[in-house]
Amino acid sequence: MLFDFANVLVFTALGAAFVGVNLLIGRLLRPSNPQTRKLSTYECGEPASGSAWVNFNMRFYIIALIFIIFEVEIAFVFPVATAFRRWIESGRGLFAFVEILLFVGILFLGLVYAWAKGDLEWVKKIKS
Repeated sequence: MLFDFANVLVFTALGAAFVGVNLLIGRLLRPSNPQTRKLSTYECGEPASGSAWVNFNMRFYIIALIFIIFEVEIAFVFPVATAFRRWIESGRGLFAFVEILLFVGILFLGLVYAWAKGDLEWVKKIKS
């Protein structure tokens, strides 16, 4: 049993060493020519204006997380849709269909929760 843990430890050490060696090689090979223009913030060719410390509305992050959740759903459902005909032919179609319905149902409940909470509204009303 300890041999299994040793394998994990060796691979972790090798991975860390690989990253460290590559960073060291990059540091030795790349040119070091710092200039104020190079060290300034790049904003798509425009001169930087204002501070980089800007508070963003949390709506950006919530909408992005909801978007990512449904993108992952598509990534999981699409392979099932492509293999569904073979599953029907082999007699496993009903089981796969129930699994996908359960998966989509759980995500639908998450959407209903986010909607009921008001997270899909861009301007959220504050309850007083």
